Amino acid sequence: MGAGVIGKEGGSGRRGRRRGGRARPMAEINVTPFVDVMLVLLIIFMVAAPLMVVGVPVKLPETAATSLPADQEEPLTVTVTAEGAVMIQTSEIPREELITRLRAVAAERESDRVYLRADGVVPYENVMQIMGALNRGGFKNIGLVTEPGGPSLDSGN
Repeated sequence: MGAGVIGKEGGSGRRGRRRGGRARPMAEINVTPFVDVMLVLLIIFMVAAPLMVVGVPVKLPETAATSLPADQEEPLTVTVTAEGAVMIQTSEIPREELITRLRAVAAERESDRVYLRADGVVPYENVMQIMGALNRGGFKNIGLVTEPGGPSLDSGN
């Protein structure tokens, strides 16, 4: 992708020759490798982007909050659907087994951070019960996941 050097014998006819025998720099940049790399990256991102979304569809409430910093390991996500089902990542868990499963997961993880996703129609009481179960299961750092762009409570700023 950089500039090359045309040697004594390079070039076409007399234009490529110099008296001192020194090579002159080639003034053209070959962009073909750059385009190839960009196309490969485009394909990789097009394939990987749909995989980065957690597979449980919920309608998250919208807020004006900023996002949390990213973790080193894959974040643990607990989801409460509109029907009230509780899911760890994409596996549905009965509410009676939730704390037991959370303790087992917490024992295997380095981080105590968990993201709680709840559909906007789920009653506040149910969300707080799940938060209490997360706390009892060993997760003290709970992040509530929302959609950006919601209403801001300040006076238009």
